[in-house]
Amino acid sequence: MGIGTNGAAGLTIDGHTLTVDDVVTVARRGSRIGVELDPGATARVEQSRTLKRDLIATGQPIYGVTTGFGDSVTSQISSAKTAELQRNIARYHLNGTGPMAAPEVVRGTILIRANCLARGNSGIRAELINRLLEYLNHDVRPEIPERGSVGASGDLVPLCYLASAVFGEGQVRYRGRLRPTAGVLGELALSPIVPEAKDGLALINGTSFSAAFASLALADAQRVALLAELCTAMASEALCGNRGHFHHFIHDHKPHPGQRDSAAAIAELLADSGLALDHDQVLGMTGGLGDNDYARLPRSIQDKYSIRCAPQVIGVLRDTASWARNWLDIEINSSNDNPLFDAAETAVHNGGNFYAGHIGQAMDSIKTAVANIADLLDRQLELVVDEKFNNGLTPNLVARFEPGDWRAGLHHGFKGMQIACSAITAEALKNSAPASIFSRSTEAHNQDKVSMAPIAARDARTVIALVEEVLAIHLIALCQAIELRGLDRASRSARLVHKTIREHVPFNADDRGMDVDIAAVLQLIRSDTLSGIVNDLLHGTRRPVAATL
Repeated sequence: MGIGTNGAAGLTIDGHTLTVDDVVTVARRGSRIGVELDPGATARVEQSRTLKRDLIATGQPIYGVTTGFGDSVTSQISSAKTAELQRNIARYHLNGTGPMAAPEVVRGTILIRANCLARGNSGIRAELINRLLEYLNHDVRPEIPERGSVGASGDLVPLCYLASAVFGEGQVRYRGRLRPTAGVLGELALSPIVPEAKDGLALINGTSFSAAFASLALADAQRVALLAELCTAMASEALCGNRGHFHHFIHDHKPHPGQRDSAAAIAELLADSGLALDHDQVLGMTGGLGDNDYARLPRSIQDKYSIRCAPQVIGVLRDTASWARNWLDIEINSSNDNPLFDAAETAVHNGGNFYAGHIGQAMDSIKTAVANIADLLDRQLELVVDEKFNNGLTPNLVARFEPGDWRAGLHHGFKGMQIACSAITAEALKNSAPASIFSRSTEAHNQDKVSMAPIAARDARTVIALVEEVLAIHLIALCQAIELRGLDRASRSARLVHKTIREHVPFNADDRGMDVDIAAVLQLIRSDTLSGIVNDLLHGTRRPVAATL
């Protein structure tokens, strides 16, 4: 059952129906969304556990249950040792490094791991899943270092911090403080889970950490697409462009869905603009040849590629996000540990569903498409600030000074902002190289082909954050440009965005540091304030950005 649009309803997980939107909502709203396990899923989970116990009783070797892990599979142990084996797998992977994952990533990880186990093929107890949900509902979060996973055999290192917390070990963050897990459990009147066969392996042998990063990155990438369309519309107005480039006829005849949707969004945002005109209006301003055989047109009939081809660039991101969303929806509803127990056929199967190749490929593609947006916006900004290309705006968007004003010649406006934007764009492009091709053979060549999905997903997060900085700089410059051009002639969308940004960022009349301005607009971007305005304009009602693309 999905979360209600007003956020009031809870979420029931069953291993089959969780969506990326559900993950993002729970991850970012925390314990305000109650999550519970579906009764039908509980029954399947217990059937799988019963099969596991029956198979253990036969004395046959079962990977990771009555054998060692990885290349230690040839070591079989008695059933009396199985619980301690599960504690050990959670302990010997406690070697993560780097910064701690953000709270939203940890919450997303807990939700996805619980849902994957709820599919009912992992041979564990429902109690284990319910403990994960209790942690989620009370916002009890293990500290999880970001680095250490190669994305097969799943996210072993990050997820072992989660397993450790489930078993009552280590430390968790609760009510703003880092505390021993045992103390927090006591405060919540909960007892530590005593592991049984397969519990530790089921908790850590999966793709949930990568999938949490990926789900959040996907939602943010879709917001980037929406705001890139806003920027393109505003840039077209700032440059007195031709909104005919976004006419549906053009894009209906190269009907990539993302391209068509992007062009339609830009066209709608520009529909009432008095600055960016229809093609026929632009033609009417050219004057024609008259009796001459040559004339220099006073206004160009077509714009530079960074404006004219924007739907073709942004459309790639939209379409990439569409299939990435499908892949992630499958991943977060999958059994991705090993081995898996088939209760219907009373069989155990050894496989490799912990390999996160689809996540890695999706995130490598997302970060490339998003980095292309940074390059697009950086080129648009260059046109807007450069007096050689900005169709009569001031150099570097400096304020207009009356003749004789002593300030003339002293100010440089957005010159530094354009330099910063170019540097950030270069960094985004540099970080867009694919991670999934850098497989490393690990664990005595047992894990000899790995996905690198967590690195790809973290890279996507990094690139998106850089592109959001580019968006912030560009939006500030566009507000300045449209104000110089004439706010009264701008579209309603540009005026609404200008009004919102001006509540935080004043007009640049004299040179000043603008780092505080960038930070303020970044907050408007990341809080969905600006995307909410655009969604209101395009759809008539505010909806989560991830649900509109």
